[in-house]
Amino acid sequence: MSLLEIKNLHVSYGKETFFGREKSSLKAVEDVSLELEQGETFSLVGESGCGKSTLGRAVLRLLKPDSGSIFFQGQEILGLKEKDFLHFRKKIQIVFQDPYSSLNPRRNIKDILTEGLFIHGQYTDQEAEKEASAILEKVGLSPDILSRYPHEFSGGQRQRIAIARALILKPEFVLLDEAVSALDVSNQAQVLSLLAQLKQEFGLSYLFVSHDLGIVKSISDKIAVMYLGRIVEIGSKEKIVERPSHPYTKALFGAVFEVENRKIRKSPLQGEVPSILNKPKGCHFHTRCPIAQPICSQEIPKWKEIGNGQKSFCHFPDGN
Repeated sequence: MSLLEIKNLHVSYGKETFFGREKSSLKAVEDVSLELEQGETFSLVGESGCGKSTLGRAVLRLLKPDSGSIFFQGQEILGLKEKDFLHFRKKIQIVFQDPYSSLNPRRNIKDILTEGLFIHGQYTDQEAEKEASAILEKVGLSPDILSRYPHEFSGGQRQRIAIARALILKPEFVLLDEAVSALDVSNQAQVLSLLAQLKQEFGLSYLFVSHDLGIVKSISDKIAVMYLGRIVEIGSKEKIVERPSHPYTKALFGAVFEVENRKIRKSPLQGEVPSILNKPKGCHFHTRCPIAQPICSQEIPKWKEIGNGQKSFCHFPDGN
């Protein structure tokens, strides 16, 4: 049984009425399905606006999907009442992108870290402070900072505090929503190393949302590539990075390797990303695809098995 399973999920924004007439909604996530195993780092990648953060937040019930199912440890969680979901909420935590806005500036570090403990369990103040001190040490910070406030810390330190807040409840699954993108390169490396260490120590599973392909290929076990709300390819890191089959994945990762190898070669990915308000019919990628055929603009692709768990949402994977 997978730790997390998403089935046919749809999420949209902006659905409202105007003088009794329903305005069109923005389809941010379309018919997404995936599975994440215990102890796995599963990365969602794609260009800005592709729906990856929306998908992640729907998993935590921070957004309400239009349809579909989300199972955690075999239990469907979207249909649960909030009081029933509380049992799962402590197992499912998030680290947000911006370490400067994700911590309440009016609360000291002790209050920030212990709030969840008082919500989910019966702790004395002394017990909660002991837990807070212990988790701070795990993320490389001194317990002496408990009385201090977020503005007194650097971005890297704040993100460590945010990680500590997520882990103090001893979760099994953590959504890392662009969790290192706001940090400089040095702090990125330190936080990524810390996340890898904590994953091993606590047996964590990560859903890692990022647009940074260099980081994704270094941290992932499995990768799903998103484009305009749809997953277009999914597979192990080795398959996606070394033998991608979807034209978009090839262009996306090919551009990264060109930079790393200092080669100068024009990327096969042409044109601008279409507006999410006016997505191309059929395959959303056909307007930029170097191998597009007439069928691509007329029919939505079907999933095609490439082998060893790799799947491509394309009429002509590998150009075939």
